[in-house]
Amino acid sequence: MDSDLKDGSRGWVFYSNQLRALKKCSAETNHITKVEADLASRASSSVEQTGKAPLLVFIRTDTMAEYDHYEDDEFFNSFNDSSQKEHQDFLQFSKVFLPCMYLVVFVCGLVGNSLVLVISIFYHKLQSLTDVFLVNLPLADLVFVCTLPFWAYAGIHEWIFGQVMCKTLLGVYTINFYTSMLILTCITVDRFIVVVKATKAYNQQAKRMTWGKVICLLIWVISLLVSLPQIIYGNVFNLDKLICRYHDEEISTVVLATQMTLGFFLPLLTMIVCYSVIIKTLLHAGGFQKHRSLKIIFLVMAVFLLTQTPFNLVKLIRSTHWEYYAMTSFHYTIIVTEAIAYLRACLNPVLYAFVSLKFRKNFWKLVKDIGCLPYLGVSHQWKSSEDNSKTFSASHNVEATSMFQL
Repeated sequence: MDSDLKDGSRGWVFYSNQLRALKKCSAETNHITKVEADLASRASSSVEQTGKAPLLVFIRTDTMAEYDHYEDDEFFNSFNDSSQKEHQDFLQFSKVFLPCMYLVVFVCGLVGNSLVLVISIFYHKLQSLTDVFLVNLPLADLVFVCTLPFWAYAGIHEWIFGQVMCKTLLGVYTINFYTSMLILTCITVDRFIVVVKATKAYNQQAKRMTWGKVICLLIWVISLLVSLPQIIYGNVFNLDKLICRYHDEEISTVVLATQMTLGFFLPLLTMIVCYSVIIKTLLHAGGFQKHRSLKIIFLVMAVFLLTQTPFNLVKLIRSTHWEYYAMTSFHYTIIVTEAIAYLRACLNPVLYAFVSLKFRKNFWKLVKDIGCLPYLGVSHQWKSSEDNSKTFSASHNVEATSMFQL
């Protein structure tokens, strides 16, 4: 990154020196002023059309061809060729890496989240408020992963699905992000009430379930409203090929800061405060074994924060510092953090499968019901698992209503 900045600075210094030399050696000052204005206009136009920094205007071969008085300069040509090679290497990498990641996340996320939804709705039947909240996570992830084949195709070829689909699919990730964050915040508050206000929570179970369903609906509506800037400014652009994107510079910094504050930082602060009180209360009472489902919730939240935070911080930096577009290393950072963020959509089902005994029990029930158990040769193992689960459930009745009990 430092090397990119250094090369970029040298490019700008060279251009400035050349322009000063022209001013000294030529009496046609009006012509030189016109060249300056033309270059500035092209820089501004490039930012508006491509979202790239003005530096990239000077390293694009089609633009430089119009200023052939630079062609004999050895330094400028070597600088230009090096930048073009880096850019081409990045394009080749992204053309292979991202579509492959999209397809892997799509397949794993589609299978995993579908299983979680089926087991939650038909086998556990949403017996607790935590279940009501947690079932919305795979639902949001399922909607999101269904958009990935479109992005994979567009990454390999170009965008052919029209402007309406472009706006819709651009909004889905943002909706998924805020929905997941707000749901996890609601789960945190619910766990806080159950642990700190246990008697009150027990006496108002029916009321809490009703309010929980209303809150879930409100979360989806709020997430849609917060995502409107990305949807409104999403468009299809013709830049060598058709691409679907939104321009960060068209969404004001105030809007982006508001989105990140209300949709990320405030919920994160709420989680930290609530779980600090929860942990303190449980340590004082020695009650961790009575709230074993907290472990799966901790893991889900940890995975969400670890995967989503880097990508969203990079997006925030990109929207406020457009000069980073001149750095090839920054583009690599964007696509790598994006891939990590998308992986979360297929990680939650893995957490449930490996950590939650009750989820595994319901999974084997599902396998048995659809007639796959004899073919898998695991009838005995499933029976043993079921017996162990019954013994476990009989001896651990606290919070037995949650499908995510360990």
